[in-house]
Formats: sequence, structure tokens, C-alpha cells
Amino acid sequence: MLSRRSLAGLGAGLPLLPPLARPALAQATLPETPIRLIVPFPPGGPNDLLARLLAQKIGPLIKRNVVIENRSGAGGVVGTDAAAKAAPDGTTMVLTSAGAIAISPTLMPAMPFDVTRDLAPLTLVALMPELLAVNPKLPVKTLAELVAYAKARPGEVNFASSGNGSMPHLAGESLRFAAGIDIIHIPYRGAAPAVTDLMAGQVHMMFADMPALLSQVQAGALRPIALAGDSRSPLLPEVPTLAEAGQPSVAPVNWYGLVVAAKTPAPIQTLLQEAATQALRDPELVAAYAGQGAKAAPGSAEEFRRFIADETQRWGDIGKRAGAKID
Repeated sequence: MLSRRSLAGLGAGLPLLPPLARPALAQATLPETPIRLIVPFPPGGPNDLLARLLAQKIGPLIKRNVVIENRSGAGGVVGTDAAAKAAPDGTTMVLTSAGAIAISPTLMPAMPFDVTRDLAPLTLVALMPELLAVNPKLPVKTLAELVAYAKARPGEVNFASSGNGSMPHLAGESLRFAAGIDIIHIPYRGAAPAVTDLMAGQVHMMFADMPALLSQVQAGALRPIALAGDSRSPLLPEVPTLAEAGQPSVAPVNWYGLVVAAKTPAPIQTLLQEAATQALRDPELVAAYAGQGAKAAPGSAEEFRRFIADETQRWGDIGKRAGAKID
């Protein structure tokens, strides 16, 4: 079974194929209609940006217009459910996330779909390491200083998240367990209000996808502490990884993947999977994703299926230990 680390290198390890060298796609017939790519989050967020870039590259490969449809709610579950229940003819895909198909199934009592029964994975699309940032007024500049500060003030330091059971929430819980600190979770409805309160000093710290924090960090409104992942980001080269900062077991990497309704015919699944992986190896797309702090990570459907299972176990364990619940 491929490890999380080996999957994290998928995007970097595969050759970038120039247009003339692209292999022919599998033979399958799609309906003569636009393809709907559901984004299960509001416009403008990391998921939305990645989906729009992907849609531009997939469309010409399958000779169909790929139209973005934003259907937010329940941390990505609402939009993913819409794809699970869509006509299984290849005209609906969803760029779902770890929260919707690996975290929510273990923490949400009334999931509207079953991941293994109702969804067919096509490919992992992108890996997005979580960035830890603090309000600049907090008298810490390193992770070691933050941990020491929290240990000296048990129950007084808090961390924001984009919602109960979200990746930022479980990232904070992961740090709490690994560092042995007593910090308090403050959930918000989405990343934007959490970041606003972080800048205002209403909360002390937060993990989030890099695009949610990058502009504020670059403007000096927030102080970066550490970044998840195996290496530093060229967007913030001075920021150490969590491993470099002394917490190697804390590795919150968010991810996004492409899935369709489970009953979609196998030839159509293959066509869409091959088109998506070709698009994800396009040099322009790889560079555009990197500009958002993400790594394109194309792979096979089976690799993605195993990855989902591993992530469900990992984050489910952390969520249950934290007593996290998603209503």
C-alpha cells in the first residue's frame, strides 16, 4: 500500500507530457452536454480556485465544456452528496475534500451518502499543506515558543477553525495531543470569519489552507509559525515545516480529489480519470497550483481509493480522541 509520503510525491514524480506526446484517452461516449464540476464550497476558496484551473484543462481533452457549480454546506458534504445522487452518466463530477469523504463519515451521525458504496474515486487532485499562523501580538515567533507559552497558560490559549470536524480543527487537535498543551477550540462557519477574528486578536492561532492565510501573512497582519508537509514552500521559504520545528508527528495536509457517482459506467470513469490525470500533469496547471501553495497529485483510481481509506482511519482516530462531532 502506498504511504501518505509516497502519494505526496505523485505530482512531482510523474513526467510532464507536452501536448503532442499525450496518449489517446480511453474510448467512451459522453452525453452531448456540458460536464458539471461541483465545488462543494463557496466561490473564491482554495477548492474553487483549484477546480476552475482543472476545468480549463479537462474540457479540451474530453471535448466538452466543463461548468463549475458551487454547492456549499456541511463542510463539503452537501455538494458531494449532489454528485453521489446525480445521473451516473459522466456529466457530473465533484472536486471533493478530505473533510467530506474522510473526516465527516466518522464524525457525522447522519451522513447522506456512503463513500464506498455511492462514490467512485477517479484521482487525487491536489495536496494542500496546512499553515499555522498566530496573531502578531502573541509574544511567540517559533513553534517551540508557542508550545511553551501555551503550557504556561493551560486553558487560556485558543485556536480557531473553519468548523467542527474540519481539517483545521483536527490539525489543532493533533498539535494539542502531540505537544501536550491545553488549548481551546473555537469553531467558525468557514475560514473567512475565523481569519478576520485572528487578525483582530479575538483568537490566538489557527491552521488553514495556505491561500486562506497567505495574503495576510505577506502583509504582516499574521505571523506564520510552521507549515505541514515534507518541505518548505517557495511562497514562504523562511517558514519551517512542522517537523523542522520539532513536531514531526503533526502533519495536517488537506487534499482534494475527483469523484463521480458509483454507478457511472467503467469506460466513462476511465475516460474522465485519464483526462484529469493528463490535465494535472500540464505544466501550466502544475505552476498555477504551486502558486496557490498546492501540489498537483494525479494518480490511479485504486491509489486514490486506498488513500481515502488511510485518511479516514487517521483523521477518524484523531477526531474521536478529541470528541469532535459534526452536526
